[in-house]
Amino acid sequence: MTRRIVSLPALTLLVTLCAPRHLLAQNPATEPRCELAYSGQARSTLVQQPSGKYNVYQGGGVTYYCTGQNNQLRADSAEYYGDPGILYLIGNVHYTEPRVKVDSRRMTYFQREDRLVAEGDVVATLPSGTTLRGPRADYYRAVPNVRPKTRLYADGRPLITLVQVDSQGRKQPPVDLRADRVTMEADSLVYAGGSVDITRPDLHAVGDSAYLDSGREFARLMRGPNIAGKAQRPFTLSGTVVDIYSRARQLERVVSLGNARALSDDLDLRADTIDLRVTQNKLEHAYAWGPSGAHAISPTQLISADSLDVRLPGQNIREVHAVQHAVAQSDPDSTKIRSKERDWLRGDTIIAFFDSTARGDTATKPQLTRLVAVGDARSYYQIAVSGAPIDRPAVNYVRGRTITVSFANRQVERVAVTEKATGVYLEPVRDTTAHAPKTAADSAATRRARP
Repeated sequence: MTRRIVSLPALTLLVTLCAPRHLLAQNPATEPRCELAYSGQARSTLVQQPSGKYNVYQGGGVTYYCTGQNNQLRADSAEYYGDPGILYLIGNVHYTEPRVKVDSRRMTYFQREDRLVAEGDVVATLPSGTTLRGPRADYYRAVPNVRPKTRLYADGRPLITLVQVDSQGRKQPPVDLRADRVTMEADSLVYAGGSVDITRPDLHAVGDSAYLDSGREFARLMRGPNIAGKAQRPFTLSGTVVDIYSRARQLERVVSLGNARALSDDLDLRADTIDLRVTQNKLEHAYAWGPSGAHAISPTQLISADSLDVRLPGQNIREVHAVQHAVAQSDPDSTKIRSKERDWLRGDTIIAFFDSTARGDTATKPQLTRLVAVGDARSYYQIAVSGAPIDRPAVNYVRGRTITVSFANRQVERVAVTEKATGVYLEPVRDTTAHAPKTAADSAATRRARP
């Protein structure tokens, strides 16, 4: 074994020889694809190994690069081991190439794998301006016929700040993603796992894992995801899997698959699948369907059907279309009626209309104005009767092809039936005992009781 200090030209040659080209040609799948070369005036010590390769120890500032490639590794000091083809860089490490820039306290370059391992205050910056910050990261260089895209992996709960541009090339507000571990491919694909937290100006999303494709403007959250819209009138969406679609970097559509629930000020929507459409950060339309049916709960009604079409212009509920096996239920006014039964309306299709005109009091919920049931329609409503006990309302049961129920002040005002109309109206017997004339004996007893 030989130990010696060599001049810069000799060092450059020896380091390059540590990755001979004829070996690369014989086994391109396993041998180094980068021929490391050195430039600079560092203090260097070389130790020749039995294989003929060298271990190199340097200090005072070092710079390495791959011969014929546009990359560079700089650090305060370095150690290179020729047999395994491993380069250790220590102190103020900077790696640059057209696809990425990586800064850290320490870095290890595995020459045969074209892989860098950065440790300590890692900051990786992609061409778009997207950055990764964390305690550790693995960077895999792109290699023709082996690894067509760069790959960046980080654990230790790194923070990814995604910088995106619109169709005119203007930068949009960044998206922050934090997770236990993250893999990024090229400058567009992100795979995140473990307590994923995504924050963007228009929403906040959490889940156990996530996939983001910046090119397609698509994101998927899995295993207990929850999406919260951050507009003036917020909404939340949860389920087993949630897909997020954007266009021109603006939220456009959110779809929840499996045990889905969407909640806003005016509506609680539940189904196997819920599809929300968003315009200018406001929920405008919601579709819900699935084998277990769909259920919409408003301040005054519970509407269920095989599928629901909810229309919310300006994120104010306007109409609910319930299709197939539709049922609308409500509780009677407890100040006027005391009953264990609920009012209901059934039909093949039910359309609920709400008064969602602009209101000065934002706490006021939209009021139901009309329910229309079409196709084998049936309705059952309880009506308070003047002079009757509060627990004995009148009952109105009707059937027909179409039934229209009108409301005023949250109470049934009118029930209209068209085509094949049949029904019954039952009114309780009034309690007349309190108004019956007194007998002569009752009058005498009353006179005796007076002082």
